[in-house]
Amino acid sequence: MDRRKFAFGKTNFVLLAIGMCIVVIGFVLMAGPGTTETTFEPDIFSVRRIKVAPVVCFLGFVFMIYGILRKPADSSNEEK
Repeated sequence: MDRRKFAFGKTNFVLLAIGMCIVVIGFVLMAGPGTTETTFEPDIFSVRRIKVAPVVCFLGFVFMIYGILRKPADSSNEEK
């Protein structure tokens, strides 16, 4: 198959995979015990869950957008 028919190059797919891993790490940082009807869990207001995790997710999404918008390098300089 002709490589020019693909919209993304190998680098684009690698950048998308890295961005997705960063987003997953952000969601894992947000996870934790929740408050129930009988007990209050003060950890829901921790800096990790309120500030750090959303920033990590946002950076992952920005990284994925960069991976989508990055123009793949043209490996063949040959003209017809």
